[in-house]
Order: sequence, then C-alpha cells, then structure tokens
Amino acid sequence: MAEPIIRINKKDNVAVLIVNEEPGSTFTIDNTSVTLQEEIAPGHKIALEDISEGEDIIKYGNPIGKATKFIKKGQWVHTQNVKTNLEGTLEYAYTPKKSDLPKPEKERTFQGYKRPNGEVGIRNEIWIINTVGCINKSAELLASMANKELSSNDEVDGVYHFPHPFGCSQLGDDLTNTQRVLSSLVHHPNAVGVLVMGLGCENNTITSFKEILGEVDNGKVLFMGAQDVDDEVEEGLDLISELVSYANSFKREAVPLSELKVGLKCGGSDGFSGITGNPLVGSFSDRLISYGGTTVLTEVPEMFGAEKLLMDRAENRSVFQSTVDLVNNFKEYFLSYNQPVYENPSPGNKDGGITTLEEKSLGCVQKGGSAPVVDVLSYAERVKKKGLNLLQGPGNDQVSVTNLSAAGAHIVLFTTGRGTPFGGPVPTVKISTNSQLANKKKRWIDFNAGPFVEGTPLDELTDDLLAEIIDWASGTKKTKNEEYNFKEIAIFKDGVTL
Repeated sequence: MAEPIIRINKKDNVAVLIVNEEPGSTFTIDNTSVTLQEEIAPGHKIALEDISEGEDIIKYGNPIGKATKFIKKGQWVHTQNVKTNLEGTLEYAYTPKKSDLPKPEKERTFQGYKRPNGEVGIRNEIWIINTVGCINKSAELLASMANKELSSNDEVDGVYHFPHPFGCSQLGDDLTNTQRVLSSLVHHPNAVGVLVMGLGCENNTITSFKEILGEVDNGKVLFMGAQDVDDEVEEGLDLISELVSYANSFKREAVPLSELKVGLKCGGSDGFSGITGNPLVGSFSDRLISYGGTTVLTEVPEMFGAEKLLMDRAENRSVFQSTVDLVNNFKEYFLSYNQPVYENPSPGNKDGGITTLEEKSLGCVQKGGSAPVVDVLSYAERVKKKGLNLLQGPGNDQVSVTNLSAAGAHIVLFTTGRGTPFGGPVPTVKISTNSQLANKKKRWIDFNAGPFVEGTPLDELTDDLLAEIIDWASGTKKTKNEEYNFKEIAIFKDGVTL
C-alpha cells in the first residue's frame, strides 16, 4: 500500500501527494503531522511547514524556486504561489565529488551482432536513409515493397525508412546538422545495411554527403540517385537485395554487457518522474556502467537548475569546462532569439505537478545516476568513451531520441508520466512513472516504475529492468514502438530556409 505522501529529502519543506486524499486528512511524516488544507492531485506538492513570501521551496534537497506569497502548512504548492529562481548564464567553480560504483560479481552478456569495425548491433535491420525530404514517399514505398519480399527472411529484422523534411533549401548549421544526423545513422550498428537514397538536385547531394560520411564498411552502404535511374523502385529493390545477402552473413552471438550503449530521455513528465521513473533509470545507468557499459544523457535545457550536480561529477577539469560550455552555450542560444531561458516546464508538466524548471531539472538529471561524467558530445556526435556521456541537444522528444540514436545508443529508455506512443529509429523503451498510466496505455508502455512508491525496492526494480533490457537487446522481445512500427526521426533546425 502506498504512503499518502512522500518527503524525498529530509531538507525538503514540501512533500509529494501520492494518492487522492480528502481535505482535512492528517498525515505524519518524520514525526511531524500535517493536515491537507485543500484538494491536491497526486503528484503535486503539499507544504510541510509555513513558508514565507520570498522563502525557497526545497525539494530533492535543493531549491526549486521561491514562494511568491505566504504558504500555509498543508496548502498546495504550485504555480499559483511559486516562481523560478533562475536567470541568465552563470559562472561555476570546479568542485569535484568522487562517485565510485560497486563492481558487479559476475559478467553479464546479451545476444548481439558483431560488426567488422568492432562495434556491436542489437538489430539486423536495413535502413533507407534519404538525403532529402522530397523523396520521402519514394523511400517509404521502397521499404514497404522490400519488406513484403523479405517476409520469410529470418536474419533481417526489417527494412525501415525514416522520413524528414530537410536536405534541400538549407544553409549553414542547419545543413550541417542534417548531414551529421543522417551520417551518424548510416554508421549505426543496428543497421547492418544502408541504402543512401538521393534525388539529385538537393543541397545535400550524395557527393557532398559522402564527404561527411567518411569511410564505411564494405558491403554495408550502397547509394542511389533517383534522378539518375530509370525506375528508382526497381533499382532500389535490386540494391536492397544485395544488402540482404550481406545481412545474412551475420548471426547473433554472446556479447559482454559492456558493449551496450543506452540513451536516457524523459518526456511528458509528471510529479512522479523524479520519484520513480528517473531514479530507476539512474539506478540502471549506474548498474550498466559498473559492467563497463555506456549511457548518454541529453536535454540540455532540462539540466538548467541542476547542472552543478553534473559538473561536480566531471571526471576531470576538461570535462567540467565542456559541461559549463554545454550549459551556457545553450542558454545563449535562447538569449540570441530574445527568448526566456527558463520557459519550461510545459503545460502538461504543470498539470502533472511540476512547477518550475529547477524542479523539472532536478528530477530529470536523476536519469544519469551517480556515475562520473566522462565526456561531453556535440549534437549528433558519436560516443567515444564508455561511461556516462552528456550530449548537446534540446529537450524536444523526437529531436532528443533521434540525437541519442545518432550518438550510437542501441536502445533509448524514455520515462513518461503522461505517456507518448513515439519511438525513434532504435528500440525506445517507454517507462511509466505511475501504475495508472501503465494500466491505461498498454500499447505504449514497456515497463512500469510505479511499484517503487507501492513498496517494491529500487534494487529489485533495477534487476527487473536490466533483465528486460537484456531481452530487448538480444531480440527475444520487441519494444512497443517496434511492435507497432512507431519509428520516426526529427532533426534540430536553427536558421534560414531558402
């Protein structure tokens, strides 16, 4: 049975209501009684003491804003009486904190595909990557026809196309971003074979894209310009047939868990995200890293207000400075457009109980666990170091999951309190922060973190999640986005379109 309220940290002057309770109900927490003064929805905050105007609201042991008026003990604490403390860019001091992770007792493995370049894939898929959005439908038709012909092929997990609107009429960083994302996807080890499909007159020509792409494994990547052939569908099917022959040479085999790369993301967050789903993902991240594996944390605007917690875990001064630049450069991006840096949380977040960006960020960064930060990556840059990496990019769900996939994540863990059917180009595990959502959206949700507030220990939930991830990575189970073919990409845009 769930406790009616949870105080996350002993320093907190607010608690989170877990279940519906009638006004007038009295609770005891840390030997202090508090009476509910008004109706408060689950996931929202209740004052544990009288809070004066201008006084900090403390949650997760840190300020999440300040009171804009007097708040009586037992009252609802939310946007009507709280505002953010955050403003502008900041200067930071390097104050490293040691974060040792326990070594696992035995090595764990999953069944993966070893690639010629030494990387490992968890799927044996063929991807059609189009250089320009003008041929989205041609690529979609080609993928559909190829899948019909492959229906009896056991070694190929499917042919997939990821539509996007870019690659033409783009300049500067926008074109570079498009090329970097598409290039990184071409190199992704989940794609055993890739058909790069161009039109012929776009900015992102096959010739210029090859320069960004660099070296590729023999047999993995083939190219086709739609304007250069008589029938792009027939030609495309012939090329995919070649890729299928190449794909059939790969078989699953035991691979150390240290080879697994996992992206960390949250979206549609609620008041439970920082209590259940994100701490669970953080616990998993620490567990995977203890095995020598890799996790990647992005959503830079949702680090604002909690960035110092990550900076203090920087492996060295260079990583610390890169983290400072990561945060302040993204703030400057907002300021360059005369936009408020802290225009967050979203309306849905607020409905779920999140009041300020500090509160959202302090919950969000928990997905990174307690491991040292070993590297900071630019947008769509591929992971180079094992351990916890930070990845430059916005918080938008589709852009973030695409970015994590491009960085090399085999699988993305996506915590959500309100739910979303979205899936990226790699298996996208939807983790509900509350049991109500898990029961309501069975076609969306892959794993339920709600039992954490219902009495299940975090270590037990982490064991269960790790076992499921090994199954997903080994191909013995599919995620919901794979079952229903919810596979999309979105590319970050900033600038002029011709």
